[in-house]
Amino acid sequence: MSFASPWALAGLALVPLLVAAYVAGERRRRRSAAFAAPHLMDAVAPRRPRWRRHVPVAAMGLAAAGLLVALARPQATVAVPAEQATVVVATDRSGSMLATDVAPSRLVAARQAAATFLAKVPADVRVGAVAFNHRPTVLQTPTRDHAAVAEALTGVQAAGSTATGDALAAALRMIREARTSATGKPPPAAVILLSDGKSVRGRDALAVAEEARKAKVPVSTVALGIASGTIESKRADGSTTRTPVPPDPATLRRIAERTGGEAFAIGDAARLQRVYERLGSQVATEKQKQEVTSMFAGAALLLLAGGAASSIRWFGRPL
Repeated sequence: MSFASPWALAGLALVPLLVAAYVAGERRRRRSAAFAAPHLMDAVAPRRPRWRRHVPVAAMGLAAAGLLVALARPQATVAVPAEQATVVVATDRSGSMLATDVAPSRLVAARQAAATFLAKVPADVRVGAVAFNHRPTVLQTPTRDHAAVAEALTGVQAAGSTATGDALAAALRMIREARTSATGKPPPAAVILLSDGKSVRGRDALAVAEEARKAKVPVSTVALGIASGTIESKRADGSTTRTPVPPDPATLRRIAERTGGEAFAIGDAARLQRVYERLGSQVATEKQKQEVTSMFAGAALLLLAGGAASSIRWFGRPL
């Protein structure tokens, strides 16, 4: 938390002085009770509730501190939807996406999760889509028409091997072309990279991640599938064989860490949906300071009213 007028906080130094004055007054009251004649006690130091007598004073003191903090105009840093933000969803469509360890298949689960993401991302955010196997294919350039992005993703079919680095490079090119700003400061952008296997073609994914870091484009990664996942294929003689297709969470995690994104390793469709829902609500946000003066002022006024009310109820006077 920060303050727009921090000089007002200097007034908080008065609070300990007021506390010290109150404590000194209590000590004087106790001394008067100790030296007064017993038959004069009711006049000199009338009985007062032991703990309740401190409540109104404490409430008033907290209220004064709250009002001083309110005068300093406190500000909280919050995430708000960013204007002109761009997000590119890069989805693996290699042959291993046909594995059924994520029901009904990795590919179908990825499509459904992408729909969840598009439903949650703010309407003003431009979203693009890339599908990749041994080469990336731009399905949709960044647009605010999220329905068009969803439609483009539904037609993705699985085949081929995996070139994660090339896919990430294609996503970065889309973001560079989409970034425009009248202030000269590039608007925020992010990439969501879903892959279910180790990259075996094209550019080194970690080298491209370094480019993303320099461009201030965080990449959140999703390693889809489990280590024991397999796909079924036919041999030339007509027999069936099962080929292991484990994901590569270690590399994807390093991509996310290097670029400032988040990394997820997911083995079921339900969790993939939750992750995409979460990313949809946060990847296109930026940090802004918002004033929360009213919260402190309101709390101080409530304490002030509560202290006065309790004092009137118990002692017949405001304080």
